[in-house]
Amino acid sequence: MNALVYSAGGGIGDSLVSSVVAQALRQRYDRVDALTLPGHRATLERVPDYDAVLVDDGGDERALAGSLASRGYDACVVTWATARTAKIPQLAKIPVRVGQARRLYAFRFTDRVVVRSETGDATSHWSDIQLDFARALGCDAPGAVPGFVPTDEDEAESSALVIPSVGSGATRVEGPPRAFLILHPTNAEATKRGIWPTRGWAALARALRERLDLPVLISGTAADAPIVDAIAADSGATSIAGRLGIGAFGALARRARGFVGITTGTMHVAAAVGCPTVGIFPFQSDFPDRWAPAGPRTAIVRPTYPCHKGDTKENCVDYACVAHLDVDRIVAETEKLLA
Repeated sequence: MNALVYSAGGGIGDSLVSSVVAQALRQRYDRVDALTLPGHRATLERVPDYDAVLVDDGGDERALAGSLASRGYDACVVTWATARTAKIPQLAKIPVRVGQARRLYAFRFTDRVVVRSETGDATSHWSDIQLDFARALGCDAPGAVPGFVPTDEDEAESSALVIPSVGSGATRVEGPPRAFLILHPTNAEATKRGIWPTRGWAALARALRERLDLPVLISGTAADAPIVDAIAADSGATSIAGRLGIGAFGALARRARGFVGITTGTMHVAAAVGCPTVGIFPFQSDFPDRWAPAGPRTAIVRPTYPCHKGDTKENCVDYACVAHLDVDRIVAETEKLLA
């Protein structure tokens, strides 16, 4: 029997964490494919629990449904329900369709699941909440964590990076890679409004370099480069913003001494490859228990800075919590994790 996990929404972290559903479905189904957004394809192609990764590019619904129908899926689990993601599996005549309850379009699902976070659950991890969809089909994978396996090409791309020595110029790595840390200071909101503070991150980068005596590579997307470059210039760290694809980033994280960063997709990739990962949750509106990095060696730093009333990461007026990161606590948590 064949199953499809339709994960087309949110960020890459959402899709990666939701891949634990595929682990559970393998108890019952011989083949498990993913259907995702174009921007998430590269991430899910490196998840070992998927046999194939298909793309929903937002085009004609019936054409996509026809393509799915030709593959003969027996079941579809929709992990990010929208009117479109509910309709297409029905158009494809997939007989078993599991999705979110309490939506106007929920009638299109044959099995409807109430998402626990909508009923006040703020402590269950998102991976366990997602497994409720698989449980509706009699499948489970208790304690499952996402997997991410870089390719040989990813390894080659990451190995071409220049790793600096602490207090010296950059030199190309020869032989065994030099130990280093990765710091990730940006999330999806960082570049949108032009007010993302850098001083807290610069202080953290300096403290990590000095206390752990390791070079610090600061990661980010190409759009994050102005922010990341400013932090690097102010701290003596090295910017790698925009220089690696998601697969090569995973390869880099796999050989890093550790990853320290704000909660975002790269945090979940770092944890998934087994990198010791410290997730920073600066906003009072964050849910650290729900979105903690899931891997063999992880830690979280909870919010302490008092937000303005009603602030979220999307509407904050100054991101003061980011400007005033609790550097000592973050470094202490990193030291403890790496000990």
